[in-house]
Amino acid sequence: MKLLARQFLAAALAGSLICIPAYSTPQTQQTQTDQKQDQKKLKSKDDVNQIGNRDVDGKLNLYSLEREIALGKQFAQEIERSAKLVDDPVVVEYVNRVGQNLVRNSDAKVPFTIKVIDSDEVNAFALPGGFFYVNSGLVLRADEEAEMAGVMAHEIAHVTARHGTRNASKAEIAQLAMIPLILLGPGGWTGYGIYQAANFFIPLSFLKFSRNAEREADYLGLQYMYKAGYDPNAYVTFFEKIKAEEKRRPGTIPKIFSSHPPTPERIQNTQKEIATILPVRDEYIVTTSEFDLVKGRLRELQMRNKAQDKQSDDKPTLRKRTEQQKGKDQKTDDKKDDDRPVLKRRPGGG
Repeated sequence: MKLLARQFLAAALAGSLICIPAYSTPQTQQTQTDQKQDQKKLKSKDDVNQIGNRDVDGKLNLYSLEREIALGKQFAQEIERSAKLVDDPVVVEYVNRVGQNLVRNSDAKVPFTIKVIDSDEVNAFALPGGFFYVNSGLVLRADEEAEMAGVMAHEIAHVTARHGTRNASKAEIAQLAMIPLILLGPGGWTGYGIYQAANFFIPLSFLKFSRNAEREADYLGLQYMYKAGYDPNAYVTFFEKIKAEEKRRPGTIPKIFSSHPPTPERIQNTQKEIATILPVRDEYIVTTSEFDLVKGRLRELQMRNKAQDKQSDDKPTLRKRTEQQKGKDQKTDDKKDDDRPVLKRRPGGG
């Protein structure tokens, strides 16, 4: 028994001696450290050189990319039933080309479908799965192509970070957590049915983002426009326009950007990012002659639409009668009825 114990102890010591060099070699430790640093760098949201190879879509998500695309397609169909799309081929092709260039220089894992909505509102939005809409008002409001590209890059970042389905995942988990409480409550399964019906319009969470999500979209979007070659300072100039618009017309611009962080904060954060993580370049894309051409076509389209609306307003229309007129007409009708000949029946019938 003692002999077996000694043999086991000797074998264990021999094993430990064999293993020790493998873990204690400085060169091996350095290699492992380098690998960890490389992995950390690969996943870092700060390294613009790793755009396209990074994980920026968060950890918590119950939706596969396939399901996300299917959802986005469904919502896109609903939007296009009610929204008026710009069908000018020059405008549509140009906006799509600018957007696709940004997508190629992003962390996108889904293809993008980009369309232009005929709307004066200064806005753009992207649905889960890469269905992206740019308002004509945004193109007209921007002074440079880089400003328009900055807003588009911000919306692309919402898709790459999967903010919509991350929001929906949190909402679904919250719902699941509440089910036991509802089932054990006085309503039982009936209460659960009412709860489900009340949350039928949960897709709003796919477009309404928290301020932290908006900050992340600012952070990533700035990198995407830089990677695509645009001047990142255009991001700041557009925010400054929003700030000036807020002072000039209180209540309009804040309504559009209600979920975004306050504009001064966004300007400060953007300037800090430009100074710290974006390498300086000798040349940037600021604007193009094509951008000016497209703005001109949109203005012509806008003027044409307004002229058509004015013509529609000037057309003669059938006016509705007032209550007073209806009363006079009723008296006239009654009088007419009194003057009408009637067939008198003979007494006793027959």
